[in-house]
Amino acid sequence: MSKAPRKIRDKWRSKEWYAVYTPSYFGEQNIAEIPCEDPSKVVGRVIESTLYDITGDFAHQSTKLYFLATNVKGNRAETTLKSHEYSTDYLRSLVRRGSSRIDYIAKATTKDNFVARISIVAFARGRVNASQQHSIRAVMSRIIEEKARDLTYDQLSQEMVLGKIGSDIYNEAKKIAPLRHVGVRKSRLMKLSPELEEIVLGAKKS
Repeated sequence: MSKAPRKIRDKWRSKEWYAVYTPSYFGEQNIAEIPCEDPSKVVGRVIESTLYDITGDFAHQSTKLYFLATNVKGNRAETTLKSHEYSTDYLRSLVRRGSSRIDYIAKATTKDNFVARISIVAFARGRVNASQQHSIRAVMSRIIEEKARDLTYDQLSQEMVLGKIGSDIYNEAKKIAPLRHVGVRKSRLMKLSPELEEIVLGAKKS
């Protein structure tokens, strides 16, 4: 006697769609839709976008953004910035023969106890000596320390991505040597604040 055909469960029918929104400091824009059968499984996902997708400014297409889903309310997924970086092609385009590149990496703890790793890059108009490079890195270090001490992670994220930190460093460091470009080429969130960590853990358990 032949067995009755087994019914195949349609996994897609059991899933709901969750709209992913950027944080308020990036305009709370809908950047993705995620299908998932359990909202707790949305929390912890990382969604890739670009700054161009958010601002509509073509000049921002070379900045990649990665958002971490931290909470779900109804069918809305809230996020915080997980990391950002210059695209490889854009970073390569900044390199000029005969000019110096100065890199600095800092670990910063913000006013609201988020911890981030921040990579800054500066390109000079020509060659700069070791003493000048040391002085430029000192400017980078001081400004990052001041920003982390005075700003929340939301505020710091906005200033990193939109260029405020790079502009502040440029305005001081250009007195040391002629510069072409300064910016936060990369950032990575290493640790959530205790309060947000509690929300994320609670959402995963619910």
